[in-house]
Amino acid sequence: MTSNEFRQSFLDFFASKGHTIVPSAPLLPSSPNLLFTNAGMNQFVPYFLGDRPAPYPRAADTQKCIRAGGKHNDLDDVGYDGYHHTLFEMLGNWSFGDYFKKEAIEWAWELLTEVWKFPKERLYVTVYQPGEGDPAEFDHEAHGYWSAVLEKAGLDPAKHILTGGKKDNFWMMGDTGPCGPCSEVHIDLTENGDSKGRLVNADSPHCIEIWNLVFIQFNAEPDGSFVPLKAKHVDTGMGFERVAGIWATTEGFTRYGEATSNYNADVFAPIFEKIAALSGHTYGRTLPETRKNLDAAAMRDVAFRVLADHIRTLSCSIADGILPGNEGRNYVLRRILRRAVMYGRRLDLPAGFFSELVAPAVASLGHVFPELRERETVIRKVIAGEEAAFDRTIDRGLAILHRLFDSGATAISGEQAFELYDTYGFPLDLTEIIAGEKGLSVDKAGFEKHMEAQRERARAAQKKEIIRVADDEDGHATPFVGFDRLSWSAPQRTRVLHVATSGEDHFLTLERTPFYAEMGGQVGDTGEIHFQGLALPVIDTVKDSAGRFLHKVGTPAKADFAWAELEGAEVDATVAIDRRLAIQRHHSATHILHWALRKVLGTHVRQAGSYVGPDRLRFDFAHYEAVTPAQIAEIERLCAEKILANDPVRWFEVPFEEKPADVLAFFGEKYGSVVRVVDMGGWSKELCGGTHVDATGEIGQLKIVAESAIAGGTRRIEALAGEAARQWTDQRLRILETIAGGFSVRAEEVPQRVDDLRERLQQSERERKRLLAEAAASRAGDLAAQARNAGSLKILATLLPVDSPNALREQGAKLLKELGEGVLVVGTAAEGKASLAAFASPAAIAAGHKAGDIIRDLTAQLGGRGGGKPDFAMGGGPDNGKLADLLAAWQNSFAS
Repeated sequence: MTSNEFRQSFLDFFASKGHTIVPSAPLLPSSPNLLFTNAGMNQFVPYFLGDRPAPYPRAADTQKCIRAGGKHNDLDDVGYDGYHHTLFEMLGNWSFGDYFKKEAIEWAWELLTEVWKFPKERLYVTVYQPGEGDPAEFDHEAHGYWSAVLEKAGLDPAKHILTGGKKDNFWMMGDTGPCGPCSEVHIDLTENGDSKGRLVNADSPHCIEIWNLVFIQFNAEPDGSFVPLKAKHVDTGMGFERVAGIWATTEGFTRYGEATSNYNADVFAPIFEKIAALSGHTYGRTLPETRKNLDAAAMRDVAFRVLADHIRTLSCSIADGILPGNEGRNYVLRRILRRAVMYGRRLDLPAGFFSELVAPAVASLGHVFPELRERETVIRKVIAGEEAAFDRTIDRGLAILHRLFDSGATAISGEQAFELYDTYGFPLDLTEIIAGEKGLSVDKAGFEKHMEAQRERARAAQKKEIIRVADDEDGHATPFVGFDRLSWSAPQRTRVLHVATSGEDHFLTLERTPFYAEMGGQVGDTGEIHFQGLALPVIDTVKDSAGRFLHKVGTPAKADFAWAELEGAEVDATVAIDRRLAIQRHHSATHILHWALRKVLGTHVRQAGSYVGPDRLRFDFAHYEAVTPAQIAEIERLCAEKILANDPVRWFEVPFEEKPADVLAFFGEKYGSVVRVVDMGGWSKELCGGTHVDATGEIGQLKIVAESAIAGGTRRIEALAGEAARQWTDQRLRILETIAGGFSVRAEEVPQRVDDLRERLQQSERERKRLLAEAAASRAGDLAAQARNAGSLKILATLLPVDSPNALREQGAKLLKELGEGVLVVGTAAEGKASLAAFASPAAIAAGHKAGDIIRDLTAQLGGRGGGKPDFAMGGGPDNGKLADLLAAWQNSFAS
């Protein structure tokens, strides 16, 4: 069977058992605790928790997963064995309160032994047996069902069922949340198949876990207790590459003894073939027993595996809108890419090779994950750009290593190894290899100390979430009645439920409210709450974790006012209408902007954050390069087109699972069981809880005023809508008219007049530089005559009347020609800064006079720094008025 046949057979088998086949979720998870989707169950968590009803009782899928960074991190092991990956597919079948242990166990055995023809006598299963301090009790149910299945197959359960404790046979989503015992299926791949289960969970490449059946029947509470769930679920996971690799390594269970490698599966073949074509080497299927002293063939195979794994990871993540960058999951991807590029150098692959591997990766996986085909061009561009940037960084890192080698050091410290890793992208394993080739050791313990400090910083910044199953005891959220214009454009009668005080601030909770609370990037409403003739200004509206809207109010102008009077009182809530209208214009404008960005830049664009206020909007989005002026113009044109069309804006609520297929919903966002869809004319549909205009024409105008990068792979657009956009445009027009008046031309003639002035200034500058050069040339002979003789060498230090470091370098180079064999130091001072340049002829260098050393010494005396090569160096420092004295002293230090 081919890899693709295994995948399809799994899905077909469970479809025949009444399972709905669902697509893989994106690699960007909804849980704040995760960097990436790292298990098949991630997308089903809301069903397990009861946050949303499952739309089907049974499901099956193949889920792309990444385990790199965070708790589950396989990155540094990839390449050195046959089973570690950063990206893998997890085949799984699921029951949401439907079938349980009996069916899961029987179907697993049926698929493995009857459909796929796994040799049943080589299969071993494990069940949960708690150790001291472990939760729950022995899993009698699973043991009984497995016993029945094995006896029916003619096998002795006593020999083929093993037990394990919490470490191997009790699955938990996290410290809290759904959990339960699990059963694993392992295969004995020893030559004679006679290990008798001794190698199960012993980290042997000759006994492999192929399937884990998790029986979710408890909820782990924050207090450490385990409470039985009302509904029990099944969650299974099978490593797709692992199963395909076993088949390929054993040649269809006909040959045993060779250590199993997932990379023998034909799913990797297209990538290996491309690497071979680029490098001139072939993949030899060798697996090293140790990382030390690898021979050339073993290192080549390590590099093949690293490249094949990492290109799959980068391709799938970029296709899902996660781009390499400087923080969090984006930084993990950047590290993976850099690790791949470094290993590519071990194969002598040319610069830019990694982006060439995108095509075979897409060819291998694109029919399963269609987003790869849709975004192949974007994937290639992102990787090519990152690769080119890292190529420049590599050379700086290698220079550091070579300086260490040349210094006579016998070891690379943990701090140095960490700097190479963190700043220059050198993975520790590769630093060890390069250092080992030069006879240097690496302080791994010191490196780990720095790594742990970095992890601790990351943990401190990481969002945490207590996971629990939903129940009926949650506090009551405040009903919001401010979506429709009629409900917020006039005072709304409501009742004060509670008055809370925090320091000098007072917050009112209302029975219902037309005030929008800050969330989703939209600022909270302001206005007034009227009570017995008093007007309490509402300064802000926020929402607490229970969903209650808290109205921050100012103190009324009444000396004897008592806040307790408000408890239970009837009040009129009045929203600041003009401010709300301005906010709505900007919020609706973000939806139009998002739509236009995806039209112009591509569907990989996804919102990464926003701010919506009455005076401006900010929209952050995933994109791999700066948006060009031409693209911005097209985005504005498309936005204007939709605003002028005055299309209706409507909204409706729908169960999450029943939302229309064309509604934008992004993983990384957390949605409830019922969601609100905002539909603009049928062309923009997004899940959104904010307030909006009734028709796009109300926006009036949208003007982009800034575009910038805020992180690697993330761009930011700042824009104005409505009255704010009109005022901004009017201001710019007035400035233009003022400039036109100053030039005595029409406004449309200003650009040409500015171009004319620029050209005249450039001509004047060129003429000025020419005259300076002529003057310098005429003085060159005079200056050379001032040189001091040091044996056969000429020594000269002088000030030059130039206005930039570049001019200093140019004039210095000409003066050295006039000087001949010798050493020249030239300087200039301007705008509080002193600049120095040193030149040394070949004979001067041979005599021990190196320009780099001279500049380092002189700039240090100035309180600055500099350096360079033996023949030329530059530097500078603050101009303290002593530059001329410094140069004279240096020249005079040479005896005539």
